[in-house]
Amino acid sequence: MNRLKTIIVEDERLPRLSLLAKLEDHQEELEIVDACEDYDSALESILQHRPDLLFLDIQLHGRDSIQLLEALRQTISLPYVIFTTAYSDREYLMSAIKLSAVDYLLKPVGKAELALAIAKVRERAKASAATLPGGQQLKLSFKSVNCKLFFPAEDIAWFKAEGNYATLVTFHGEHLVLENLLSLEQRLPGDRFLRVDRSTIVNIGHVCRVDPQQHSCTLRSSDGRTLELKLSGSGTEALLAAV
Repeated sequence: MNRLKTIIVEDERLPRLSLLAKLEDHQEELEIVDACEDYDSALESILQHRPDLLFLDIQLHGRDSIQLLEALRQTISLPYVIFTTAYSDREYLMSAIKLSAVDYLLKPVGKAELALAIAKVRERAKASAATLPGGQQLKLSFKSVNCKLFFPAEDIAWFKAEGNYATLVTFHGEHLVLENLLSLEQRLPGDRFLRVDRSTIVNIGHVCRVDPQQHSCTLRSSDGRTLELKLSGSGTEALLAAV
């Protein structure tokens, strides 16, 4: 796979230089095309370069980078986004989830967390590129106890953590897959699957109803089948922000 064209947006000099230095370990994966220090230069650079990936600080000299993404999405398809920020405020996290950010890293960013976030981007890019002629989506594969399972993304409703494994739920049945939720999150198509809490990944394309009082949601398949999923409080909030 080609290197991902990458832009860093960070308004403080030292954190910007620190991130650039840490990203030197990922030169085979990323091509850094620019490093911007404010809202206006970032907007101009992103529209010019059309990057695959953004490392994006939340606050840019008083401007909000969430607003930057909202402005960009009116003109282009948003790149993958990894937020790097000193803020741990829940409002920012919900905004990041709504914009399908790949990760939300608190500064100072550690090398291990950075490597994991980049791996998530690579897996999402790989999944998005996995198409057949005519744009047909390739089936996703999963290891089970005695076999290998293949499902189109369209058939999957959600995944539930089962220790080091996970239960894959379709509109026709359930299957135990020999993969943990973190591994699944890293390789599932990010435009369709969202990890809403520590134990659940939901196919948001099938969500037709979210009940914040009952902490549940209803998913409907293309042929009209429905399933109900119980959620945690944080899972309900994340799903409401995303759909």
